[in-house]
Amino acid sequence: MTDTLSTQERSKRMSLIRGAGSAPEMKLRRLVHRMGFRYRLHVKKLPGTPDLVFPSRRAAIFMHGCFWHRHPECKLARLPKSKLDFWRPKLEANRERDLRDQRRLLDLGWRVLVVWECQMTNLDEVSSIVQEFLRGEEGGGE
Repeated sequence: MTDTLSTQERSKRMSLIRGAGSAPEMKLRRLVHRMGFRYRLHVKKLPGTPDLVFPSRRAAIFMHGCFWHRHPECKLARLPKSKLDFWRPKLEANRERDLRDQRRLLDLGWRVLVVWECQMTNLDEVSSIVQEFLRGEEGGGE
């Protein structure tokens, strides 16, 4: 199947995708702030540059988009219909990098939680997960 957009239109559309400050990330940040937790944003010195970092708790939260980070068994993580030879390796490399970064954080003594884009439709559930993760000593993960 061929792309319905020209190369220039596709490039323009892809350039609008943000790595930080996405709508789901902003929603998560507001939720965590309302819960009374304070955090640092996108700490570049940590593997994977976690979205929310809680240094005193040695905890990190990643807000992952289901498509870009390959959320297992999620309808939002579907593959594109065109250029699979490009997309499949790119998206799989994202997933492998995420897992590698999470392992590195764990090895450094950090606790890690991944919140998926599709989870943000149920803020009560996300709130409970985050609260348990930040108040507890258990690791989060996927």
